[in-house]
Amino acid sequence: MAINDKYLLANWPAPSNVVALATFRGTEVTDLDLPAQPLWVKQVHGTTVIEPEQHTIQPEADAILTSQANTVCLIRTADCLPVFICDLKGQQVAVIHAGWRGLAAGIIANTCKRFVAPLNDCIAWLGPAIGPNAFEVGKDVLDGFAAHGWTPAQLEQGFKPQPADKWLGDLYTLARLTLQQHGMPADHIYGEEWCTHSDPTRFYSYRRSKDAGRMFNLIWRT
Repeated sequence: MAINDKYLLANWPAPSNVVALATFRGTEVTDLDLPAQPLWVKQVHGTTVIEPEQHTIQPEADAILTSQANTVCLIRTADCLPVFICDLKGQQVAVIHAGWRGLAAGIIANTCKRFVAPLNDCIAWLGPAIGPNAFEVGKDVLDGFAAHGWTPAQLEQGFKPQPADKWLGDLYTLARLTLQQHGMPADHIYGEEWCTHSDPTRFYSYRRSKDAGRMFNLIWRT
């Protein structure tokens, strides 16, 4: 994995024309050498996917997708899971803001459906997010997933019971389940190597500090 003091590059076998990176805390977009300025979106933990070239003002969206060269897709995170996807020909790229609400409601599924290539011809990298040993949630979170049709078997994989009606949620597993359900092979999914909550030197964490900053997650194709 390529790492410097500003960001880490996605650790996946993407085509050579695809660039995907997640910044460390303290890095600003102006610190990066980008082919173009990204479109800033208003993230609302929803399920809307947009193509940035179709917008000139800040839209509400939680996933950005493009097939245009040198169009930078950007989302911000501070514990939520950034999911990067590209097809194996490097023709289409996307990055998703996947907090638990968006995951439950289908933001990953909606993005998968926008890919021209079938999901078995795509790969994903799951970037830095709060890890499965740090994301404690209540029954309301499980109920939120169940309300969107997640099965008891899926919830059992994604949540580990804890005392006092608490669970440890695994955003990485929940994302993998969704990607595989929509046709992406398990061995096409990479990442899951970081925990934003337990690494204060590198990452902001909303759980650790409510006034935390945000990391930037960017992808583009040349």
